[in-house]
This record gives sequence, structure tokens and C-alpha cells, in this order.
Amino acid sequence: MSELFKRTHMCGKLNIENVDQEVMLNGWVAKRRNLGGLIFVDLRDKTGIVQVTFDDKIPAEVFEKADSLRSEYVIGVKGIVKERSAKNMNIPTGEIEVFATDLVLYSEAETPPIYIKDDDNVDENLRLKYRYLDLRKPKMQRNLTFRHQIVKCTRDYFDENGFTEVETPMLIKSTPEGARDYLVPSRVHPGSFYALPQSPQLFKQMLMVSGTDRYMQIVKCFRDEDLRADRQPEFTQIDLEMSFVDEEDVMAMNEGFLKKVFHDVMGVDIQLPLPRLTWHEAMERYGSDKPDVRFGFELHCLNHLAEKCQFKVFTDALAAGGDVRGICIDGGSDKFSRKDIDKLTASVKDYGAKGMVWMRVGEDEINSSVNKFFTQEELKEWAAEFDAKAGDLIFIISDKKKVVFDALGFLRRDIAKRLGLLDDRDFKLLWVTDFPLFEKDDETGELKSMHHPFTQPRLDQIPMLDTNPEEVLAVAYDIVLNGVELGGGSIRIHDKDLQAKMFEVLGLTKEECDEKFGFLIEAFKYGVPPHGGLAYGLDRLVMLLAGESSIREVMAFPKNQQAQCLVTSAPGPVAEDQLEELGISTK
Repeated sequence: MSELFKRTHMCGKLNIENVDQEVMLNGWVAKRRNLGGLIFVDLRDKTGIVQVTFDDKIPAEVFEKADSLRSEYVIGVKGIVKERSAKNMNIPTGEIEVFATDLVLYSEAETPPIYIKDDDNVDENLRLKYRYLDLRKPKMQRNLTFRHQIVKCTRDYFDENGFTEVETPMLIKSTPEGARDYLVPSRVHPGSFYALPQSPQLFKQMLMVSGTDRYMQIVKCFRDEDLRADRQPEFTQIDLEMSFVDEEDVMAMNEGFLKKVFHDVMGVDIQLPLPRLTWHEAMERYGSDKPDVRFGFELHCLNHLAEKCQFKVFTDALAAGGDVRGICIDGGSDKFSRKDIDKLTASVKDYGAKGMVWMRVGEDEINSSVNKFFTQEELKEWAAEFDAKAGDLIFIISDKKKVVFDALGFLRRDIAKRLGLLDDRDFKLLWVTDFPLFEKDDETGELKSMHHPFTQPRLDQIPMLDTNPEEVLAVAYDIVLNGVELGGGSIRIHDKDLQAKMFEVLGLTKEECDEKFGFLIEAFKYGVPPHGGLAYGLDRLVMLLAGESSIREVMAFPKNQQAQCLVTSAPGPVAEDQLEELGISTK
């Protein structure tokens, strides 16, 4: 065992004010350079790098030990801070160096399979397999520290506002919440299973019944669903619930939280109150219920023009109850070649669109993919709907309303990205409110809750639950940042008769309700306050504020796209005797 040099300073925190001080440092060797009578070592810890210099004035055995150092060796150094004659202003410690007087080697290291530097361009799966090395990179250490700062800010804010942090169970009853559950077999109760929580929704409502009044939790949640850049099988929520509140109270509390996070962590002052869009307005203008409002390209409804045209693609879409809508790209005609347009057309097909019409607006005429179906006068009438000018480029899609919204919602953001209009430091927050209470299942055509069956409908629309439930709006709200849903919530149903009506509209029998939600229904018999709340995706919040494009960059040990932990090789097989204890056979 090596002697431990008790650290006096962190490497990246040394500066000109430490000159002539004796320091003890610990860390990893980032680089070693031998210039004969001088050996330079870049020593790294989580705060940064400092240059350590070994010269021939120190004992020979210390100099020889320094000469044996290689990348990623773990060492301790004792030395004197000196001002550098040749300063390196590219790093925070570039004005000084540490002249070593002693050195201890804690452990050697083999050549790492990945470079410990930010711009290594290594395959992500290799990064995830050697995540403990990947996390040594300065960027990854910054991201972990940044996440910690947001978590601390969160706890401080909600503590200051009277919230109690309460832990809820990880092993729960499987309840329908929109995604597949991860199931955990019970050894004590063969054939029975726990589920890992998709959210603490039912427990936080029972905490309101319990009189907790204001609850908060930073909690792990689990959903067995296909992965993408901002989705993981296990993720973290900032979860909260409040009693005796309406939606204005919940939204005001959360605006205060966001203002504190942006100010304390980012040094950015956001203006309150945040702007709001209704769900209907967001869909009509942006084709998305999480609109990115950093740029234009808003949707225009063209049904009134399509009704009187002879173009069968448009008229068939209207006859089937669909829509014809488009977007206009200012000055886009010169920025997108025909080949570019073909690629954009192919991309919208991923969202169900069968094709896309384009129009290039010129000084005197309009060139389009449908010239043979329209006169120039008709094309100019269509262009006038967008206030289009010479040099603009118009894209039009016709199909079922959902397809049109999804395709154009994607297209406007994809084009903005291609044109370099998405500034990660331009933070545009807004609320989306007045969501539909129900939506139709694509496969069965049956009504299902857009959020969950405990969401309160607008009180003035309760009679419509019997006559026109699809038109009923929910007292629900999402917080959106730059086209990403940061969080969402609602006011919950606290009246047991209204809750029973909600279950009835969803087609749930009393037996099904008792089986799925019986414990909550029972709790509601004993006095429940009006309550509501909201949950943020912590990983998404950190990702966006850190300027990353994937939540894997702000999680310590994430899964890959196949939901595998490459460090531990999970999921993996288990011993037969373990399965036998659980009454499970994989044969």
C-alpha cells in the first residue's frame, strides 16, 4: 500500500493566488512529457488539469518514478506552486505550475480502450461499455456536477416553499399508465408480480389524502418502451403534488421553480409569467403539443382553397375528413435543391404522409410539383395565403389531421435545424393548456385518457361527458422548452362521483376499477382535498440546459438503444435455481 498524500487543493482550482504555497494533489495522469532534465505531467481530477513539473533538483528516485508514469496512472504529488514563464491561457490553471518535491504512485493503468478526451468521436456503445473511463472526461464530469446543482436547487426551492420530500415504493401493483410495466416476480407469492412504477401518481394522490399537503420527490421511474435520444427505460422525475390548489397555483409555483433554476444554475433571468398556448392553438399553429417557438414556419390551414380545386389528392383528403395544410420557408427556394426536397419528402413519410407538394415562389411565376393541375393564378392564390414573396418555398401536406400535424410539426423543426435556426442558448419556455380529456385509440377506436383517468375535466363541461365526451377539455398543463416537453400535470379528480363517471366513459366496469384502482377508490372514501401537481423529466431538463442532444450524456450509467447496460451486461440470464424459487421457467 502506498502512503496517502492528503489532498490540500483540487487540480483545477489552483491559480495565481496560490503561488509559493506548498500543495498536495491527487489525480490521474492525463499526459506525460520527458524533455530530458524536465518531466511535465498534466494531472487531472474532476475539477480540471494542472501542470506538474519534475526537475533534476529533486531526489533521483522521485525523478525516476516520474519518468515511469503513463496515461491514467493514479498518483499523489507534493510540490510548490510557481508562476509559469510560458503561460497557457487556454486552461484555467495556465498561469501556474506545480514544481514537485515528492510523488506517490497509487496504481498503474493499462492503455485505456478509449481516449480520455471530449472530442474522441468513439462509438457510443464503446463509451457505454467503458463508462467509468468515459466519465473521466471533462465534459462528463461537468455534466454530472451540473445535474447535481439542478437537483440541489430543486430541493432547496421546494423546501423553502413548504414541500415535504417523501419516498414512495418501488415495488407496486401493476396499473395501466400508458406504457408496458417492468414486472418483478414474487418468491413469497408464487405466480404474482410486482411492477416497477411508471410514476408515483397514485401514491402522491394518497399522500394528499393523508394530509401531507405539499409533496415533492426526486424519484426513479420505469417504462418498458422503445428508446430514443430523450427516453430511457429508467429515468428520473421531479415529482410534486399540492392540496387545496387550482391550476393557477400549480403553474405559479412551478414558474418560480424554473426562474430559480435558470437564475442560480444558468445565470439566466427568465420573464414571468410564461406565455401560454392552448393545446388547440399549439396544434393549429405548430402541428405539435410541444411547440418550438424559436422560429416561424407556422402552419396554415388551406382547406377552403382545397375545396374548390380539382387536384384529387387534396379533394380526396378532405372527403375522408382530413386536412390540407402547409408551411412557408422564408427565402427557402435558394436553400433547398430538388434533391433536398426529395429527401424532405421521404422524411415526412415516416410520419404517415404519402407525399408532399412544393411551390417555389418566383418574381413572376410559381414553379411547383403540381403545375399541371393548377393555373398560375390559382398557385398565386395559394401563395397569398402565406403572404409569400419571391424566393420563398412552400410545402403542403394533405392527409388525416393527425398525419398532417405530425408530418408538418416534424418538418418545420427539421428545416429550422438544417438552416441553423436552433440556438440551444435561446431558451423559449411556455405552457400548453386545455388538453383534450380523451383521445381515440388508433387500433380500437375506443376512448382513452390523454393523460390518466384521474385528470379533472373542465367543470363547466362535465355535462358533456354524457353527450359529447370527445370535446371535453382537461384541466391539464405541460411545460415546454424549445420543442421538448419538460413536464406535465393536471388538477386531479377529488369527487368520487365524478371519478366514477370518468371510469364509466372509459368503459371500465366496477370490477375492473376495483381490480386496477381499488386501493385509491377506497382511500377516497375518507375525505380527499382538491389537489393537483406536476412532474418534470429531470434528465430532459438537465440535457436541455447543458446543451446536450441526448439524455445519455447527463446520466451516469445509462442504457443503450437496446435497453442494455453495457458495463454490467444487463439484462442477462440468471441461475436455474433462482428461477425455480420464483416458479418461473424459460423453457
